[in-house]
Amino acid sequence: MVKGLYTAYSGMINEQHRMDTMTNNLANSTTVGYKKEGATSQSFDSVLAFKLKDTSESPNIPRRMGINTPGVKIGENYTDYSQGSFKITDNTFDFALSGEGFFTVEYTNKSGETSTKYTRDGSFSLTKEGYLVTKDGDFVVGEKGRIRLDPTKDTAIDSAGRIMQDGNVIDTVKLTDFEDYNYLKKYGENYLEPVEGATIKDANATVYSGYLEMSNVNIVTEMVDLITIARQYEANQKVISTIDDSLEIVSTQLGRLS
Repeated sequence: MVKGLYTAYSGMINEQHRMDTMTNNLANSTTVGYKKEGATSQSFDSVLAFKLKDTSESPNIPRRMGINTPGVKIGENYTDYSQGSFKITDNTFDFALSGEGFFTVEYTNKSGETSTKYTRDGSFSLTKEGYLVTKDGDFVVGEKGRIRLDPTKDTAIDSAGRIMQDGNVIDTVKLTDFEDYNYLKKYGENYLEPVEGATIKDANATVYSGYLEMSNVNIVTEMVDLITIARQYEANQKVISTIDDSLEIVSTQLGRLS
């Protein structure tokens, strides 16, 4: 096998993965509370190459030929949890968080099973029964459980997340944070869920009513990265094409009797 072919091929696969990640970021550049992803690359571990079935020495005994590093492989994806910009909506039930932490949501799947999810998407609304819900209809959780208000009364929310009607605190938005965000994984469109090893801690965030936190994707940066990825992908294609042309010359022209 020509090593250059595999090296270029693995490079193309890696750039394709990076391209998929970048295009997903661009597709969610206007998604409320979306946190962009990034892709990493790493080299294959150095391996010892062997010459197999070398009958010129001892029959069928592999002989060491040296160290081989066959190209690049896809590393791990990561999420950038930096804060996005705020958008003014003047809607009382649109919440944005400044600082570290997440809204707590009671999520119900299609089977009717409930579980706790977390999100930075604060585009909430009231149902006719007075429950505060997400745009998907999942209940927003407060310190007392599901947040339920009187839809006929004016509502005010302070920076600590206290929800007040007629001067009385009805409930407080429950905010949750984690010691290490590496123990969070994305779930569905804009939710997060903890994995084994996640440690919950008190959130240190300020709640702003009438605002939404937008995606932290920088469109200009993503577009520049996409151009770079496209050029690197093309460079690997040219390597394969050049090697292919060289092999064709070797197989069809070298040694030909004129």
